[in-house]
Amino acid sequence: MAVPLVRTGPVVIQPLKRRRCAECRGGPLTLLVLEGGQPRCLDCADLGHLVHLPRGDTALTRRAREGSALSAVVVRFNRRKGRYERQGVLVEEAALARAEERCLADADARARRRARDAVRRAEHDVRFVAAFAAEIRRLFPGCPPDRARDIAAHAGARGSGRVGRSAAGRALTPTAVTAAVIAAVRHTDTEYDGLLMRGVPRGEARRAIAGAVAERLREWEGAGPGHT
Repeated sequence: MAVPLVRTGPVVIQPLKRRRCAECRGGPLTLLVLEGGQPRCLDCADLGHLVHLPRGDTALTRRAREGSALSAVVVRFNRRKGRYERQGVLVEEAALARAEERCLADADARARRRARDAVRRAEHDVRFVAAFAAEIRRLFPGCPPDRARDIAAHAGARGSGRVGRSAAGRALTPTAVTAAVIAAVRHTDTEYDGLLMRGVPRGEARRAIAGAVAERLREWEGAGPGHT
């Protein structure tokens, strides 16, 4: 399997099989470099003075590589995916130490920025849920306010992948809002979930409760018994 090319610097491999250095016969190797198709240990490849920085901290990796005169990308072959994947980098120890100091120095600033971003997202979510609930009440004036808020909060939960987080949902289109209301009625006001638990196929279960869903929507559309 061909070793992936990188734009700058050598590539170091985490081997899946036990290998020995073709030059010094040392091993088994946890990291190796292929030269002429033969494995070399890091010392024989003149990379033995570098230290391994595993992947995971993007800022630390970037700063360590920037400060290291020599660095290498570490990869490992993923058999399931059929490709090499990055596992980290090798950098000079002094460069890593300097990078760690820089990251520690601005850790508080990054934490404060994340906190501010979280507050902004939360405020936006509150406004969005309120707007979504108001649109529910406009389309279905008979829907109780508390129920409209619950439906909006459920449909618009960040990261949920529900209809409220779709482009149509964020635009408050009638189709998306109605879909959220239908889903809420289906799961809360009918025996739909019970049918699924009894093994009834989803399509059949939906057909069985379609009448009850339609009746509740007509009630809310007409500001009938559910109106508050």
